[in-house]
Amino acid sequence: LGDGVTDFVEGDPVIALTRFGGYSSMIAAPKPAVFKRPEGMSAEVGAAIPVNYLTAFQMMVVMGSVRHAQELGGRRMRLLVHGASGGVGTAAGDLGQIYGAELFGTASPSKHDYVRERGYDHAIDYRTGDWVAEVLALTDGQGVDLVLDPIGGNHWAKSFEVLSPTGRLALYGISSVTGGGKLDLAKMALSIPWRRFSPLSLINRNLGVLGVNLGHLWGMADEIGRWGRKLISYYEQDKIRPHVDKAFPFDRAAEAHAYIEARKNVGKVVLVP
Repeated sequence: LGDGVTDFVEGDPVIALTRFGGYSSMIAAPKPAVFKRPEGMSAEVGAAIPVNYLTAFQMMVVMGSVRHAQELGGRRMRLLVHGASGGVGTAAGDLGQIYGAELFGTASPSKHDYVRERGYDHAIDYRTGDWVAEVLALTDGQGVDLVLDPIGGNHWAKSFEVLSPTGRLALYGISSVTGGGKLDLAKMALSIPWRRFSPLSLINRNLGVLGVNLGHLWGMADEIGRWGRKLISYYEQDKIRPHVDKAFPFDRAAEAHAYIEARKNVGKVVLVP
């Protein structure tokens, strides 16, 4: 324990958000980014909370202004989450239910049962169907208030088209322009819909585009700590249910990454010593 740390004792089970070096059995972390693990929570479930739930919380609550229906005259906010069966998608489903939102989630058909079980009102096939048309049809042409998009490229343009006036598009990944685990910068530059995201376009359409990278907020550890404590309280109230799909030992880390890249997981994949 570092100097001045009085609310932890050696041996406390904890959860920590680490900038780097998380693939290890021991690591030093700043106090604001460390949280006591609630009684009964396994280390695997604890590992499913920091990155996924904090990212979803940042996008939805901190930057996306998700609000309860009673604050909107009884209208439920509409949220579209791409990759709804993944770790962040699972977290977004939990948080969306807390706020009473109408949830739309894209996923492959084999994962639709999981998506619905996690609280999504609508499970949408993004591979074979026209998901833009489906979202607009389900909302009577009105669109949604917030889209969470980790895919990037031209997919961002499609997500932009389903926003209702005053809606927001949260960008937190660019999986569509990676190949073999490497980022193709040229492909990324060519595929970004610059014209749609121009200041004039945003002004004329009353829309917002948000960039989200939790790892670049390391200088705000105290603030992130407040978000984390809020999430822990939600867990203790049974309002969030982290789901661990599979746990791999450290010596099979490459296999764990291949499992994720093959899009086999539903929920979180974790590594254990």
